[in-house]
Amino acid sequence: MQTQLLIDNQKRAAHGNAIFERRHPTSGDIVTRAAAGDVADAIAAADSASIAFQSWRHSSPSERRRILLKAADALEARMPDFIEAMAAEVGAAALWAGFNVVLAATAFREAASMTTQIQGETIPTDKPGALSMTVRQPVGVILSIVPWNGPVVLAARAIAYPLMCGNTVVFRASEASPRTHMLVAEALVDAGLPPGVLNFLTNAPQDAPEVIDALIAHKAVRRVNFTGSTRVGRIIAQKAAVHLKRCLLELGGKSPLVILKDANIDDAVNAAVFGSFLYQGQICMSTERIVVDESIADEFVAKFAARAKELPAGDPMKNPQCVIGPMVSKDSGPRLNSLLEDAVAKGAKLACGGRAEGASMPATIVDHVTRDMKIYDEETFGPVTTIVRVNGDQEAATVANDTAYGLSAAVFCKDVMRALNVAMQIDTGACHVNGATVQNEAQAPYGGTKHSGYGRFDGRAVIDEFTELKWITIEPSGQQYPI
Repeated sequence: MQTQLLIDNQKRAAHGNAIFERRHPTSGDIVTRAAAGDVADAIAAADSASIAFQSWRHSSPSERRRILLKAADALEARMPDFIEAMAAEVGAAALWAGFNVVLAATAFREAASMTTQIQGETIPTDKPGALSMTVRQPVGVILSIVPWNGPVVLAARAIAYPLMCGNTVVFRASEASPRTHMLVAEALVDAGLPPGVLNFLTNAPQDAPEVIDALIAHKAVRRVNFTGSTRVGRIIAQKAAVHLKRCLLELGGKSPLVILKDANIDDAVNAAVFGSFLYQGQICMSTERIVVDESIADEFVAKFAARAKELPAGDPMKNPQCVIGPMVSKDSGPRLNSLLEDAVAKGAKLACGGRAEGASMPATIVDHVTRDMKIYDEETFGPVTTIVRVNGDQEAATVANDTAYGLSAAVFCKDVMRALNVAMQIDTGACHVNGATVQNEAQAPYGGTKHSGYGRFDGRAVIDEFTELKWITIEPSGQQYPI
């Protein structure tokens, strides 16, 4: 499969016809050849978006709503194509690919519903006969940098919400999923989006720093939204700060699932299996830390390990129903093996699973994890979760907060008020009582605290991210001034 750039709704080759290859993480076979855009291509995309902004900013809410709703339908119509592309490029099972498409379509429909909810307010004023008010206006060109792990839904929110607010978008795709991301861009064109309102850009991995530098520095780009690792998010924030450009950053996580002593253990196991091993644990809100009361820990771990051992593994290209597919890169294996070796050497026990071989790894549970182990707070981003045993609710809350990250969390307890008390103490952007850490609803604000980033996607909170708030007064022309 060969993908191209998309600028002014026209597919084009990269400057110099440059391409790069995306290879399957285990077989090494070429699965996608993609246009390797350079700085000149990036500037062309931003220039196009700048021109398109001058008309798109004045589009009516009804026009934007119509296009966003059609985009949702277009995404769903491509479900088989997304399942095929995600299996090939990022090792996603049909379950995860299907979730992505459904959630993406929901995000576009939610954005469509909010086109008439971008509102200001009137403000009391001490000036007789004057009207004081605020309005929200689109900001300009938005640079959206999207990762490979939730390629459809994360692209949808990075595109739909800026467009909803009257902005235009330069969509810089992941080098790991160019074909999947191209399908998203094509759906927007099919929905009737005017030329230049969304421009699609891919680049070779080695060219990423200079391409992104050029986009952030471009005078038309006014906001940057980035979803990815905390390490890269810091770099993006620093570069944006030089140009005084605001960022929305959704970064790494080490999400805790807290299980209090009177929890329903079977329900907690169900949430732990889903949260830990959906898409090989390569989701920013995957359950990477299970904080369980020591009085029920043995029973929980036994049941959890039994379930994890039953999860079917394989290659989604050959078996779409497998749950544990390959990780995105063969480099993931050595990194995770190093974490396992360190933990076991310091007293941890493997409840199930074990070493990775390149990009392949079984569902793995590391029990008796303590604070001196690297895996305690280092993001694994693989089919590995940890068990930390605690004594009582207060220690559970303390351990849940003992991390640099703060994206998602969950608390299981039959006593809902006790669970709520613990949930209120956990410093994360989201916390779910008797639910999994992996959750997303387009009508609810989503984002993190601490090293998990700042700003919020989804819900009405996203309007603030992609609009400027302006104060306007209308005053009597004949007023007197003191000088």
